[in-house]
Amino acid sequence: MSNRPRSAGRHFLQIPGPTPIPDRVLRAVDMPIIDHRGPEFQKLARRVLEKVKGIFKTKSHVFIFPASGTGGWEAALVNCLSPGDRVLMFETGQFATLWKTMAARLGLKPEFIESDWRIGADPAQIEARLKADTAHEIKAVCVVHNETASGTTAPLAEIRKVMDGLGHPALLFVDAVSSLASIDLRHDEWGIDVTIAGSQKGLMLPPGLAFNAVSAKALEASKTSRFSKSYWAWDDMLANNANGFFPYTPATNLLYGLDVALDMLEEEGYDNVFARHIRHGEATRRAVVAWGLEVLCRDPKYYSPVVTSVLLPPGHDADAFRALVLETFNMSLGTGLGRVAGKVFRIGHVGDTNDLTIMGALSGVEMGLELAGIPHRKGGAAAAMEYLAAQAKNPTRKLAAAE
Repeated sequence: MSNRPRSAGRHFLQIPGPTPIPDRVLRAVDMPIIDHRGPEFQKLARRVLEKVKGIFKTKSHVFIFPASGTGGWEAALVNCLSPGDRVLMFETGQFATLWKTMAARLGLKPEFIESDWRIGADPAQIEARLKADTAHEIKAVCVVHNETASGTTAPLAEIRKVMDGLGHPALLFVDAVSSLASIDLRHDEWGIDVTIAGSQKGLMLPPGLAFNAVSAKALEASKTSRFSKSYWAWDDMLANNANGFFPYTPATNLLYGLDVALDMLEEEGYDNVFARHIRHGEATRRAVVAWGLEVLCRDPKYYSPVVTSVLLPPGHDADAFRALVLETFNMSLGTGLGRVAGKVFRIGHVGDTNDLTIMGALSGVEMGLELAGIPHRKGGAAAAMEYLAAQAKNPTRKLAAAE
């Protein structure tokens, strides 16, 4: 046994995913294993496959793989494209960079619109590149909806409008791993061809499920794809899902959890879920500004409701700051990734969180800044509290909470 003193109270997991799992979901996951070829599982699968369409806002098919979001990336690419195809991607941060690396390794030809990681995918730059592609060599546009490394969000409706205005036939792939169930996403309305998601963020589940919501155009494209695939093959999924089953052993207990998580999101109301995330993002940024620190995302148009990346002054190590906060206050903050490693820390405000959770997190950050000797002004937590208290007076919000 360890002689380390017990840390009282809850651990504050303020990273942008995996996120804390509600007790109700944990209880659902904690079920006896059942026969994944039997009638009880068939009922569960049919129910979940239908219900999950709601959060994607689609009437099309949603494939569920036992995988991480990275698997969802690969499934989208290898089902719809062929070796040598050109794909247009935007450098919003570390995850967009990793997706580009995957595309190149698979034998695709990614074109990367470079940025400084301080904005989301810019519709104007995408428009300029697609306009120049008169031969329509670009077969897909790949966009990270919410980039957790940089704390930026892409305006998907604007990007779709650009593509439609040009009449460009490229498929639109969207990484919604950290945005699904946290930020409004409309697969059908915005003409997304493949929406990729994971279970461990807004869906409030453990890691282990990857999703592909697919359009009819994407399914048609999959018929002519020349990539070799087996595990990721959509046609096998379609055939088995039609009967309420999967082509291989599914993550049964995570599907139990997904069933309950979807109920919880519907009970709160999707619009209330999205508004809650927007509110917490705004409260966090107000705290950062009041501290005199800098939000990595430099343009309010691209602010993320899911995570805020905070730049520390030169000469101060963000990872050392995070370690101090963890040791002193039992709170995990997100690390800086890639080109911003050691320069930023990230405050996650995603998933099953509320106003008091955010206030606890911001108070811990402010105390940590003081202990670490990082130059700042006091009052960031107070600024967030003032904002949240004012929002709580909103009668519409009170009515939603009562319901």
